[in-house]
Amino acid sequence: MRSTGLFTAAALALSASLLPTTAAAQWLKYPTPGTPRLPDGTPNLVAPAPRTADGKPDLSGIWRGAGPLYRFNIAQDLKPEDIQPWAEALFLQRVRDSRKDSPLARCLPVSVPFHNFFNLTRIVQTPGLIVMLYESPNSPHRTVFTDGRDLPKDPNPTWLGYSIGRWEGDTLVVTTAGFNDKAWLDSAGHPQTESLRITERLRRRDFGHMDFEMTIDDPKVFTRPFTVKRERLLAPDTELLEDVCENERDATHMSGDSGIRLSPELLATYAGVYELAPGRAVVVTVTGDMLFVQGLNEPKLPLLVQSETQFMSTATPTGFEFVRNAEGRVTHLMVRGDSGDRKAVRKGAAVPDQRK
Repeated sequence: MRSTGLFTAAALALSASLLPTTAAAQWLKYPTPGTPRLPDGTPNLVAPAPRTADGKPDLSGIWRGAGPLYRFNIAQDLKPEDIQPWAEALFLQRVRDSRKDSPLARCLPVSVPFHNFFNLTRIVQTPGLIVMLYESPNSPHRTVFTDGRDLPKDPNPTWLGYSIGRWEGDTLVVTTAGFNDKAWLDSAGHPQTESLRITERLRRRDFGHMDFEMTIDDPKVFTRPFTVKRERLLAPDTELLEDVCENERDATHMSGDSGIRLSPELLATYAGVYELAPGRAVVVTVTGDMLFVQGLNEPKLPLLVQSETQFMSTATPTGFEFVRNAEGRVTHLMVRGDSGDRKAVRKGAAVPDQRK
């Protein structure tokens, strides 16, 4: 049975009652009608893309999220100068507070980028509009109008904005604006403002593969627009599950800022490249008074300080402990998780970030 529960860091100390309830497994193995099959009955995902009566690619179907990397940190590919200082400071404070005031923790809607990278999305395409249904907290939906209308001139700000679409050849271009400033662009805490404008480009290149691009333009948060490009895969023979966050009463018991601050000089001694195994490296960098880690098939994630040598991931239950030798030099990193402890030997120093 597929679970729709959110995967959060142990450091968040979330009560189980905050996790969304899961619907009974209904139709999760039912064959999707109209799906081309291989001789063994499995879906043929490289068959030609279906088309509508007017010749446009039919995007209808259930599609997997575009991967977890950008859901945790939408800005992981950006340079320090690409983020407005106030937005960076707010992001880092939210990390220090263990994201206790996030929309997720308060059972409020999450953002369009979060939905694009998390769990399943059903697309229902009709001649005048396209509906997107999400297997995501509180099971929201979006309507993309393709009937030629313009975006509203003075919209009432909303969590998911207002969306219109147009076709450029075989690519659907969706423009969304009219957002509020309450949602977080990712689960780590990058903010959005009412100036946010999102452009998505969807191209179904065959039956089971979709090229997906998302451009984020929020000049109050970022100094330039930026684009994330990913592939989305069709998920045939399954169904969306209801996902409801229905109890935020335990939020007062969630942990916040530990109050522990380590000097940039001490953190700089931890920055470096640590090798778990040949070809598998963990890269640790410094941003002000905070460490970031990248590797382990995860995005660049900020770490919560637990002590002078111990840290926790903000997105997974993984713990990190830096170990020194008798001379006081950091020699290796212990990566602690459900599968046991793993030792990563230090190979070299990484260039620390210059963000303050």
